[in-house]
Amino acid sequence: MPKSKIVIVDETDKIIGSKYNADLKSNDIYRVSALWVTNSKGEILLAKRHHTKAHDPNKWGPAVAGTVEENETYEENIVKEAEEELGIKNCVFSLGPKLKRDNQYHYFVQWYFLKIDQPVSYFKPQETEVEEVKWFSPDDLQKQMEKNPENFLLSLRNYAQLFL
Repeated sequence: MPKSKIVIVDETDKIIGSKYNADLKSNDIYRVSALWVTNSKGEILLAKRHHTKAHDPNKWGPAVAGTVEENETYEENIVKEAEEELGIKNCVFSLGPKLKRDNQYHYFVQWYFLKIDQPVSYFKPQETEVEEVKWFSPDDLQKQMEKNPENFLLSLRNYAQLFL
């Protein structure tokens, strides 16, 4: 199946076109949707990126995240990604903040929140995307990010500070 094009936007998040991932230029801005999952104990569900991922393999990051494709909204993307990556279906996500990230990559990330009380075994990680999922207490997450920052996406520290 051919890869889909991803949405390219301007500095105000207005769609200006679409491109295949391989054709992205360093100054292109794209869209990402992401899901911050917690439970009633206040734990955060994180996913370890698959070891074959081109960007940040084997690093812990948000439970679900995906690049918005052509003819897709942020919301349609997060619903699709949640089902594909972790088998999360028929859940209502709360709208979170939209943030602009400018680091090695340039993108808008629209956050969604989900509170769900399920054991790790409930989630069905997509083998090509996710190595494993794990619940972290806020304290444990902070300690592990300080002790072994190389095991986490660089942006996760910012998101943890924002959402905790």
